[in-house]
Amino acid sequence: MQLIILGSGVGVPTSKRSAPGLCVQVRNKPILFDSGSGTTYQLPKAGIDYHQIDHVFYTHVDHPDHINDLPEIIFANKYDYPIRKNDLNITGPVGIRRFYENMERLFPTLKDTPFSVNIKEVNESQVRFNGVRVESRPLYHQDVNCVGYRLEFEGKSIVYSGDTDYCDNIVELARGSDLLVLECSFPDEFKVNGHLTPSLAGRIAKEADVKRLVLTHIYPICDLYNILDQARKAYQGEIIVAEDLMRVEV
Repeated sequence: MQLIILGSGVGVPTSKRSAPGLCVQVRNKPILFDSGSGTTYQLPKAGIDYHQIDHVFYTHVDHPDHINDLPEIIFANKYDYPIRKNDLNITGPVGIRRFYENMERLFPTLKDTPFSVNIKEVNESQVRFNGVRVESRPLYHQDVNCVGYRLEFEGKSIVYSGDTDYCDNIVELARGSDLLVLECSFPDEFKVNGHLTPSLAGRIAKEADVKRLVLTHIYPICDLYNILDQARKAYQGEIIVAEDLMRVEV
C-alpha cells in the first residue's frame, strides 16, 4: 500500500498546505479519505485518476475543510469523458446522508448521474470490499460527530484519525498499526479542545505501539515551533511531518 498526502493543512489557506485529503493506493486502486477544498485538483498532481476512485470515506461533515470537494468529485465524474459507470460509494458518520441530500437540493445538477451514488453511515462499524477491510470508531471532536478509520489489506494497516482530541478509541483503533496518521493542529503551547498537539499525538502512538507516525492537519502556527521534537517527547519511533503530495510506502 501507499499513502499519498493530498492536503496536509486545515481550513486556513496558505501557499504551503492544502485542505485535508488522503489517498491510499491499494494495488494501484485509490481510496480517498476526506476531501477538503481543492482536493480534486490535487489528485491529478499526484497522478491519481479520479475516475478510478470508487470509495470515499469522510471523518466528519460539520467542517468544510474535510468535505468541501464532495460536490466537485460528483460533478467531475458526471461530466468528464469517458462517462463514469462504476458506483461511487460514500461512507461517513451519521449525518452524511442528510448532508448529501441537502447538497443535491443546493446543486440540482448533481442529480441524475449516470452512475449510482451509495451513501453509508457508520459509527463503530466495518466495511469490506476487494480484500480491503475498513474499521471505523467514533472519536472525540468536541460536539462534532467524527469517526476515525483503520484500513487493513494483506496484513498491513493504516489508521487515520481525522479531527480528534486524545481518547481511548483512537488508541484502540491504532493498536499495532503500521502507519498512524494523526491530526496535529496546534503546538503544545496552544492546546485547543477537540484537537491534538504534537506531544498528545506522540502519546497516542506510544500507547498504541505503532510502527510509524505521520503528523498532519497542521495549522500555520505550527511552522513557528518544532512540532517534531514535541512529538518525540512521548514517542521514539519514526515520525513524519506531512507535506502536500508526500508519498509513504506501507
